[in-house]
Order: sequence, then C-alpha cells, then structure tokens
Amino acid sequence: GDLHNLPAYDAFRQAVDHLESVLAVAPKLVACDMHPDYLSTRYARERGLPCIEVQHHHAHIASVLAEAGRRDRVIGVAFDGMGWGDDGGLWGGEFLACDLRASTRMAHIEPVPQPGGDAAAKRPPRMAYAYLRAAFGADADAIAQERLPAFAATELTVVAQLLHRGVNCPPTSGMGRLFDAASALLGICDCNTYHAQAPMELEACAADALDEAGHYPARLRDSGPGPIVAVASDIVRHLVEDSGSGTPAATCAARFHNSVAHLTLDICRRIRDNTRLQAVALSGGVFANAFLVERLVPLLEQDGFEVLLNTAVPPGDGGISLGQAAIAAARAQ
Repeated sequence: GDLHNLPAYDAFRQAVDHLESVLAVAPKLVACDMHPDYLSTRYARERGLPCIEVQHHHAHIASVLAEAGRRDRVIGVAFDGMGWGDDGGLWGGEFLACDLRASTRMAHIEPVPQPGGDAAAKRPPRMAYAYLRAAFGADADAIAQERLPAFAATELTVVAQLLHRGVNCPPTSGMGRLFDAASALLGICDCNTYHAQAPMELEACAADALDEAGHYPARLRDSGPGPIVAVASDIVRHLVEDSGSGTPAATCAARFHNSVAHLTLDICRRIRDNTRLQAVALSGGVFANAFLVERLVPLLEQDGFEVLLNTAVPPGDGGISLGQAAIAAARAQ
C-alpha cells in the first residue's frame, strides 16, 4: 500500500510484527524495491537481515513467472506509471529479457520530461504538453493553446519555463504518462483525482469504438548495443492530427490503444530476432486495461508468441511483492 504518511507506515510495521508472531516466522532474508525513498525500502534495509533489492519492472515480470511456475527466460513487457530504473531514472515502458535471477533492458519508449515531477502524474495536461514538444517542437505552444485551453490559460507559461530550464523535469519512459497525455489531448480527463483516472477514462472512451482496427505507426530507433527506443511521440503526433481532422474522440482513443499494441508487437519481434525468446510475459498497472490486453494478446499469439499474464495477483503494484520474493528466493539459491 501507500506508505507516504506515518500512520500508514506504523500500520505496516505492526502488520509485519503481527504476522511474524502468529505464523511463527523468523525471516532470514528480506526483499524490497530499489527506490531509495520508499519507506518499505528503508524498512527492509533497517531490518538487519540480508537485503535483496529488486528492480521494479523485473519484479512485475517475475510475478507472472512465479504464478506460472516458470524459471525460464522470457521477454518481459512491463508497462506502468513509474518505477525506479537500474540507472536511477524513471522507467515505465519497458521491454526486458529476464528470468527469476537476472534482467536485461532490451527496449523502452523514448524518455520525455515529466514537468514538475510527481505533479505531472496528477495533471495529465503537463505530460500532454511535454509530448507535444517532443512531437511538434516549436509548434507545441500553439497546439497547446488549441487542444489544452484550460492548461494554456493557467499553467503553460510556468511549465514551459520548467522545461526550458530543466528544473524538476526528470525524464520518464512511463507508459502510464503516455496514456495520461493521450487522455488530456482528446479532452477526456485533465486531472487524476484518483490513481490512473485519465487512462481509465481513456479506456472507457475507446470502448465506444470496439470495432476500430486502425492504429498510428511509431518509429523504432536501434543504435547498436543499447536498448531499442520506441518513438512514442510519433503516436501523439498522429493522434493530434487525426483528432484535429474531426475524427471522433472514441475512434482516436481506440486507435491509440491499437497503436500501443502494434508497437509492443513490433518490439517483441525485434527482441525475438535477437534472443530467440518465444514467451512474452505482460505485467504492470497498464495491463489492468482490458481494451489493450484484448487487442495485444491476439496480435502476439498470431505471431507465434506464448503469452503469460497475471491471473492470481494484480498486474499492478499489488502483485509486485510476489515477484520480489520469487527473485530473492532464486538468487538466494
């Protein structure tokens, strides 16, 4: 759960103590997230036990492997809002080659600035503007005036200054932030008053165009030994142009989901070519989106992939402790 406040953290500690007592458990090892500011990570480090820190998205994929009883290497597709990356960056649109012991980042969506840090997760127009700058360059302000009028009237100047100065604008590859941007640009949601509100409302809008099969193409940049980079701002550019031509929001929302599905397929094909891996595990909070899953899974299966999904635990952070435990156990052995 969310341990940002002291009462929640105290309840967490009491729950751990209670469960250790009633179950007569004496832990020999503790697993946690790598994020240095998580209170759960601080707690794990202070237990005085051997501590295994697990990368966030590796844990998501490991939760699928643990459910399936698998220990083999797979392509892991981990889509969420944010997780601490191996490089200390904000990851969230990740393609891994991993088993329960180790993980390699094979591809990710292009990082864009997250204006205001955590504030951007609550204000989707901020991410929309960041993606407009990536997609349209100098024309971004004019497009924001047209597509994001309330944001333009209140926040545009301040956010533009943040981006210009590079102040509190950490780069993010979070897929959840891309969904936020699309929701804002289609006029669907401009404030996340609860977790993932904008993506959920975007999915609900897309459901009014269930039969839509179109999608927007996106380039892949493959510069040799490093990870493949998916140019997600291409999707945003096509989305804005499509919507601006009068296409209904539901159709655009459906095409956006289809675009993420096709982009995922394209990258998984590239990784398969390089690794010969045939199984794809999907996890992370974005995969709570049924519209996306129902389009992506058939695409992968029709292309010869075996697809693994969470079924017993949530794909979001509610299932991540299972992955952390599985990785810690595998490494300890």
